[in-house]
Amino acid sequence: MQRLGAISADNHNMNHLPIAVLGSGSWGTALAIQFARAGKATRLWGRDAAHQAQMRAQRRNARYLPEAPFPERLSVTESLQEALDGVIDVLIAVPSSGFRSFLEELAPQLSSGMYVAWATKGFEHGSGLLPHQVAHQVLGDNHEVAVLSGPTFAKEVGAGLPTAMVVASPHAQFARRIAEDLASPVFRTYISTDIIGVELGGAVKNVIAIGAGLSDGLGFGANTRVALITRGLSEMTRLGAALGARAETFMGLAGLGDLVLTCTDDQSRNRRFGIALARGGTPQAAMSEIGQVVEGHRAARILREVARQHQLELPICEGICRILFDGADAGEVVRELMRRPARAEFE
Repeated sequence: MQRLGAISADNHNMNHLPIAVLGSGSWGTALAIQFARAGKATRLWGRDAAHQAQMRAQRRNARYLPEAPFPERLSVTESLQEALDGVIDVLIAVPSSGFRSFLEELAPQLSSGMYVAWATKGFEHGSGLLPHQVAHQVLGDNHEVAVLSGPTFAKEVGAGLPTAMVVASPHAQFARRIAEDLASPVFRTYISTDIIGVELGGAVKNVIAIGAGLSDGLGFGANTRVALITRGLSEMTRLGAALGARAETFMGLAGLGDLVLTCTDDQSRNRRFGIALARGGTPQAAMSEIGQVVEGHRAARILREVARQHQLELPICEGICRILFDGADAGEVVRELMRRPARAEFE
């Protein structure tokens, strides 16, 4: 992973242009605030016209980030055409379940010189594809792409608390430009060319976080939680090797960093979902209690299928699938994981 360096001539020529952030949920709003806070002219788009009008009038997203006022350089629009006018860089912030359909809607409106990034995490339901693979199917090779990931909660980014994240792209100059546009004294950005590893870390960590929430909800203590996190990282790394990712990516912000954050802080929907499951409710009841999309629930079954395709043993992810979809008892699954036969830690 490379640290930020000098601004290239290409990036310098583009840094005066606005960026379009498409998706005005909590994460899209937080990133739009950060771009504008760092000095970038930013357009925040959402398809709910009434919500966009409310944000424009109140200069904040009262629905998702009510305590984060909009910087002066952030504008709000419900017109996709207006959001894209004169823009080179586009950032998509929609859930993984709607990523393909939104790309298909967006593609005809993208000019050939535009770059496309996303802050979407998780596998595509049904296909098991990562977001960059979906983007390739929809956009072809017509646009350079990038992904933003790392240990970040929208509320803390919106509040301006110190944060670090990574931007990954096969096109290093694009990754550097997005990273530089986000960077500020309280927001540290790094770049990577390992888009597979960065996306995989963002997908797998949600499944492991469900296990950590289950463990804590069952009262198994800090030792068990740390064991699940550490061995979950091992499973993430093994799957990454099979898919062509670089091992060092999983020791960075998008791997270990995001995994620890999601497994240990109750701002994580996936962790809270696991805690709710530990109380004995069904997955459907637990999701209703959370009241938002629980990405790890969707990802768990896909992760099991991908692991089987590559003939990989991922016992934590398999165990969580058994709880979610096969009716297995959560306490017994965790105990089974702890009773597995001794083996070398690194193989």
